[in-house]
Amino acid sequence: MMKLMIASDIHGSALYCRELFEAMEREGAERLLLLGDLLYHGPRNDLPEEYQPKEVIKMLNGWKEQIFCVRGNCDTEVDQMVLEFPIMAEYALIPFENRMIFATHGHHFNMQQPPSLMRGDILLHGHTHVPSWQPFGRENLYLNPGSVSIPKNGSWRGYMMLDANRFEWKTLAGETVHTLNPGAAGNE
Repeated sequence: MMKLMIASDIHGSALYCRELFEAMEREGAERLLLLGDLLYHGPRNDLPEEYQPKEVIKMLNGWKEQIFCVRGNCDTEVDQMVLEFPIMAEYALIPFENRMIFATHGHHFNMQQPPSLMRGDILLHGHTHVPSWQPFGRENLYLNPGSVSIPKNGSWRGYMMLDANRFEWKTLAGETVHTLNPGAAGNE
């Protein structure tokens, strides 16, 4: 399986976007899945540190071959005009073992309004800015990488890694906070 980095909610912070790409190089990730809210901070958020959307555009476009993305509630067609990779998809489906990962931002599809999932499928989204890993529904999992730039509820700035059928939640500095192997017993 490809080594995949998963991140969400950069919100225009050049400082933390830079740290994300440093982590991507350190992790040796082959691809980066962004779960939306790339450039704009949104009306409910304070400005993140080093809020410089134009710098974030340059960084993201520099990695365009490795990035795939779903649209967040703060992402617009204007953002798509300056980014050189598609950002307007509502969701992405990713095969994982004998199930699917439904990746979305979380403002339309979430645990309160889930998409159609088969038993065991995974719902992956950002939007809340809070890392999460919890079961729900019919043996389904809800996973959230948290936020790159504006963590909430006392959480950390970070991302997730998917490698060898294992998910890891990490701080931007690379410290592992949680590991989950959905196919194994005792996932802590």
